[in-house]
Amino acid sequence: MNNRFREEIEEEEAQLEEVEVKPKRKGPEKDNFLKKFLTDGVVSKEAATEALPFLIFISVLCMLYIANSHMAVKNIRDIDKLNKEVKELSWEYKSLKADLMFKSKLTEVAKKVDTLGIKELTEPPNKIIVSNNEH
Repeated sequence: MNNRFREEIEEEEAQLEEVEVKPKRKGPEKDNFLKKFLTDGVVSKEAATEALPFLIFISVLCMLYIANSHMAVKNIRDIDKLNKEVKELSWEYKSLKADLMFKSKLTEVAKKVDTLGIKELTEPPNKIIVSNNEH
């Protein structure tokens, strides 16, 4: 079975070789360059093998460069996030400070303590004098 298919493929290849379509040539230099490029390649195997350590070094540098840029972007995002948090905490501090200043006024303290039954003094406090012999 394999031989039959192989024979059919060989017959088709033979027919294609007989019916060659010749492309228009613009010049012998282009045809030679194209043929040389497709058969030999741009770089020989030996040159590619010799350049392999340098290519690995370049690829490692590229990976480090990409990782560095990702870390820089992450740091910038963290800095922005912390700046926003600092602003919010600053606003909270200022509002709490203003609230404390308002609540520590004499009239506000008097209103709060009035519920406990403590009232403001209307007369000045008395001074207690203790002599040295009385202890």
